[in-house]
Amino acid sequence: MMNHSWIEEHVDSFITENREALIRDLKTVIDIDSVEAPAEPNAPYGPGVRKALDAALEIARNLGLEAGECDGYMGYADVKGASETQLATIAHLDVVPAGNGWNSDPFGMIEKDGWLIGRGVSDDKGPALLTLYMAKFFKEYCDQTGETLPYTLRVLLGCSEETGMTDVDYYLERNPMPAFCFTPDADFPVGYGEKGGFGGAFVSRKLSGNLRDFAGGVAGNVVPDRASALVKADIAALQETENVKIAAEGDCVRITGYGIGGHASKPQGTVNAIGLVVNYLLENHLCSPEEEIYLSMLRTLLSCTDGSSFGIACQDEVFDPLTCIGGTISMTDGVLRQTIDVRFPTCITGEELTLKSKALAATGEAEFIPSRVNKPFYIHPESPAIDVLMNAYRSVTGSDKKPFTMGGGTYARHFANAVSFGPDDPDAEKPDFVGSMHGANEGVNTEFMLGALKIYILAMAGLMDLTF
Repeated sequence: MMNHSWIEEHVDSFITENREALIRDLKTVIDIDSVEAPAEPNAPYGPGVRKALDAALEIARNLGLEAGECDGYMGYADVKGASETQLATIAHLDVVPAGNGWNSDPFGMIEKDGWLIGRGVSDDKGPALLTLYMAKFFKEYCDQTGETLPYTLRVLLGCSEETGMTDVDYYLERNPMPAFCFTPDADFPVGYGEKGGFGGAFVSRKLSGNLRDFAGGVAGNVVPDRASALVKADIAALQETENVKIAAEGDCVRITGYGIGGHASKPQGTVNAIGLVVNYLLENHLCSPEEEIYLSMLRTLLSCTDGSSFGIACQDEVFDPLTCIGGTISMTDGVLRQTIDVRFPTCITGEELTLKSKALAATGEAEFIPSRVNKPFYIHPESPAIDVLMNAYRSVTGSDKKPFTMGGGTYARHFANAVSFGPDDPDAEKPDFVGSMHGANEGVNTEFMLGALKIYILAMAGLMDLTF
């Protein structure tokens, strides 16, 4: 059994003493642009992700942890226990592209009025640093008490969570499965189930007409806040709207839509910029008939975020309703390609989603090409491990929130026994200068972040007492 009285006596002072070092180390990794890029030697996800991994491993070693990596796919830091059986955490160092609308350098973390702002402070570099400092606490526990942890504590540092999670697949093929794992990559308190994930692209035939270019979005799992089309037209015959601006480019007009971005799993309150541009093109009759056929199909697709426009809306007793967003659009040699991201409950299958998507594509004389199907996953919310996590969360926050299921996809679905566990609070108020994960001005409250560190320490101490 863990010495819980020692832990309770020392946890607050540990957090206070390490506050500035934690923020300094977090800035080190935030300031690295770790958006996935083409692979290079020893850098399967590009040099930026590699640089972030190297920086995190150096931080781990400086904290006194035993650190290593799995061929650039995954990093890890250990506190050895009496058993080789592992209790693990997993966070990720890769981030989505910065996108538009930032008030500061997204890869230059700043502090403002008690908030840390930068790409990845919430998703997921900030939580990754919390788990490293959690491990440091237990290293000091062992050093100062002379005790050994019942299980080996392993902090996993992923490199491809935002772009397919091939990193964790590579790692698990070569390393043992942890007995239990939590990922700090969602909301508090505990996410014990995740919707399925479905993706693909609506690809037009080669079009001829007035469209010269169409581009929008930064990633498939982000509602785009910016999109633009270049169309041959007379600007004098056109008018701007509140969310659509126009500019002459030779004998063409650049039409730019300004939406409201956000995470694909939480599209409520977002405005898809691609949809704004599509609607403007159609309403002003700027395209050829064959272009209009494809764009009309896109208008149907983008007209809602619950899939009701083409017959996939559904909900079950476990999960919230299905969500569907159009993430990116591109045009190459007259061919338009629109991606979708669907998060679905148990009442629909990947096969059904494929058939419905192909039927919609047919109305636009296009082809739908599926790219991924991940089934929903679910574990029982009354397991002993979830009880431990909930007790830690309640003891620090006093909250009576319940465990939940969600639409976001995390590393948890790749493990035999895993959940998501904070650190975000969707109900917390944010000032106007702070945005959400995957959006501009991504930020986290410093005190809330330090509170999450305490939760993680108490939770891991409780997990160490369980039988795995």
